[in-house]
Amino acid sequence: MDASGAIVHPGSGKSPQKLGPLAVLAATGPDLSLLRRSLAFEADEGRRLYISRLFTASKRHSGLSLAGPMVGAPYAVMVAETLIAWGARCLIFLGWCGAIAETVAIGDIVLPTSAFIDEGTSRHYRPEPRTSFASSPLARKISDCCASEKTGAHAGAVWTTDAPYRETPDQLLGYRRRGALAVEMEVSALYSVAAFRRVEAAAVLVVSDDLSRLTWTPGFKDPRFARGREAAGAIIGRLCSMPADA
Repeated sequence: MDASGAIVHPGSGKSPQKLGPLAVLAATGPDLSLLRRSLAFEADEGRRLYISRLFTASKRHSGLSLAGPMVGAPYAVMVAETLIAWGARCLIFLGWCGAIAETVAIGDIVLPTSAFIDEGTSRHYRPEPRTSFASSPLARKISDCCASEKTGAHAGAVWTTDAPYRETPDQLLGYRRRGALAVEMEVSALYSVAAFRRVEAAAVLVVSDDLSRLTWTPGFKDPRFARGREAAGAIIGRLCSMPADA
């Protein structure tokens, strides 16, 4: 039993690895590959972590780990819990999202300062879960990195859902009225577990598709999306290069 009262500890049953304080989490395989290049990780296969891969040998950044892919709140939290148990104290998540605000376009960068909880994982980490929040100091550093990279970004709330095929017009309009910029599947749960474990977490999202007109417009092959992903990789690379006390 761990200190929180749970029977199974996050590090149980696996060969433990001592990690540095900074961990980057990539939702998708393509972004995992992008970050392996931009963060100068060795060209090895890393180690298996559930159905993801964990990389720790960066040529440029001491104490940095990279894990992914991880889609959906429950699985992302499984990975995050293990990284925290092994020593990570600052989690940076890179994922994709669908625009629901009319001011947000495919390829744009969204920095979630908060996330409306519409997934089932957060309730195991916080009472009466409705909204979870990024770590403010880390979110500010990411915003500063966007400015340094001359990359515009939308900072604000997102809507985290477990059911991408049940995003109805009424739901979308309701969350948009509450201020949500985009919809995705992991952020609120990652922020909840980070708060519970008393570590930092923040996210960088790239808009991959558009639902703002109550129809679905995919942008996965749009050049703007490719440029947005590269920009997100540069932002995270700059953040990882900052001194820990910056």
